Amino acid sequence: MKRVFTFFGAASGTHLGPLEQQVLEALWSRGNATVRELLEDKNITQAYTTVMTTLDRLYKKKFLDRVSEGRAFRYSPRQTAEELRQVAAVEGIRQLLGSGDASSLPLSYLVEALSTHDAQLLDELQVLVERKRRELKKAEQE
Repeated sequence: MKRVFTFFGAASGTHLGPLEQQVLEALWSRGNATVRELLEDKNITQAYTTVMTTLDRLYKKKFLDRVSEGRAFRYSPRQTAEELRQVAAVEGIRQLLGSGDASSLPLSYLVEALSTHDAQLLDELQVLVERKRRELKKAEQE
């Protein structure tokens, strides 16, 4: 299972631990579930109360919605995995840009990371930057 949310909102107190990530993954694959249903899948092996506490924490962190179902709650994710990845990426970039360094330094880190990962991403970044400039210019003229 790929862990993509380890840095998400660490400064804002919404860091996701390994079990929280595992529970979110299970809910994304199922759509929604109760604690008992998650444990029946056998992918999560922790105690009932541990899973219940984890779901409650995710609910309080606003990652999940829940509805009462008898004496239990049925939980469902508020966002898709892709939406959460996007939020996590934007938050990470905002933290980097707000790190106090000269504004061009974090941007140079981004360019370096992109070029190391895939040089074609630099071309895609340039296209996105030019598109955003056009959008801002158009909005400014209106």
